[in-house]
Amino acid sequence: MSEQKEVGRTRRGGRGARRELRSGHETAMLPALKRNIPLTEPMDQEQIEKIDKASLDILEDVGVIFRDPIAIEDWKKAGADVREDDRVHFDRGMIKELISSIPSSFTYHARNPANNLPFGNDHSIFIPMTGAPYLRDLEDNRRNPLLEDLANFHKLSHMLPAIHSSAHHIVEPYDHPISQRHLRITYSSMKHSDKTFMGMTTSPKNAEDVMDMCDILFGEGFIDTHPVVTGNCNGNSPLVWDEVMLGAMRAFCKRNQPVLCSPFVLGGANTPASTAASVAQLNAEALSALAYTQVVNKGCPAIYGHYLSTVSMKSGAPMAGTPEISLMNFMIGQMARYYEVPWRTSNTLGGAKTFDAQAGYESSSTLMAVMMAGANYIWHSAGWNEAGMHCSMAKFVVDAEQCAMAYRMAEGIKWDDFDEALSAVRDIGPGGHYLGHPHTQEKFQTAFFMPELFDNNSIEQWVAEGSIEINERALKHTKSLLDAYVEPKLDEGVNEALLDYIARREREIPPMDALNNEY
Repeated sequence: MSEQKEVGRTRRGGRGARRELRSGHETAMLPALKRNIPLTEPMDQEQIEKIDKASLDILEDVGVIFRDPIAIEDWKKAGADVREDDRVHFDRGMIKELISSIPSSFTYHARNPANNLPFGNDHSIFIPMTGAPYLRDLEDNRRNPLLEDLANFHKLSHMLPAIHSSAHHIVEPYDHPISQRHLRITYSSMKHSDKTFMGMTTSPKNAEDVMDMCDILFGEGFIDTHPVVTGNCNGNSPLVWDEVMLGAMRAFCKRNQPVLCSPFVLGGANTPASTAASVAQLNAEALSALAYTQVVNKGCPAIYGHYLSTVSMKSGAPMAGTPEISLMNFMIGQMARYYEVPWRTSNTLGGAKTFDAQAGYESSSTLMAVMMAGANYIWHSAGWNEAGMHCSMAKFVVDAEQCAMAYRMAEGIKWDDFDEALSAVRDIGPGGHYLGHPHTQEKFQTAFFMPELFDNNSIEQWVAEGSIEINERALKHTKSLLDAYVEPKLDEGVNEALLDYIARREREIPPMDALNNEY
């Protein structure tokens, strides 16, 4: 890392710190969560091995289609059984040997080293939602997003303590051509936050552009030995991986950047109508992709991924927050730990069309299950609603506060002041109260989590203050956060180089209305 690059990676302070104090908002990022509560593990060892065997049977007997000529050649060289329809059949020993080289943990490096994150094993991080084609804005209007809206979500991600990443296209910026969006999206992630981020995998060339921009941001070659960005590669369930995703996967793996190997499960539609059998299929799909990352670059980081939904047998619509999704999360957590690889899940999901009670119930159900399942990469942790069709600015900040509450729970019981607190019992005795005791005065801000966005006052006070409900309260809070935002400035030379790169690539890439496999 050059001296110039280090200048761009300093922690914000000065004017920003003063504004934070004035605004009353705590915006310093929480460290990676180190979990200290028991996990929910409904399967015994025999059942874990039953899922493992069923998945390996699928890989050996049914096979997985790799719809990509480069991947097919890679598998042939690796010794897999490749048949005429691009269906690859795997020896179970080969799969186990390949996935054994995936590191169980690593460190994410941010441009601000204070925001580096240990990852894997018992460490977890929260990442906001991505991919919404609509948003509910600061006036709670549902509309198409613009690049400015994306920037606001990246700013909020930077400021919200429990959010560990600025992700990438939280919302789609419709004011830029599809074929060029990945450049502006990546720049926005880098510019408006100094946390780690995600990289676009919408095509192999787009993924390579992300790698080039990371070279500019961190210095040439830094990323070859330091994970800084995460890619996501979705499978086409059942049992297909396509050329676009596999090409993007190679771009990330060759540079030692982690990818989420994510089967896309719609339970009952593209998996069997069975919780356990769905997990067996999903597990087979994930294992085949995880193994391929090691064919590309042995020892590169990779993450066992998935997207989970069950399908309504009444309408065919995907559902969130159902009991089976929670059970599948518990099971997948057990399988990932069985293989000793980190894993990703989705969080605070909902199908509601507004930020209403349904959104709250579904999101909290998912959040609690995810925490008890022990996921490492907790994606879609803020803003998701309407089955991912829109990102709500109000829900974004409330979800982030819910993640902070879950973070505190998962830290476990704190015993550091146990003896001191017990001595207060002797001081107060029967019939007294603790509000004025020195221990309470010292600990009142940290003893119990105090949500900013939930109202716990009397109804009389609530009415006197305008009877403001959660959606309106959250939007006011969001506006206050954005007003207090201070940009963590990029080094001027780095910023200029990034903009030059974007300008050159935009000249080279036709501003098409739709993506193809070249761009």
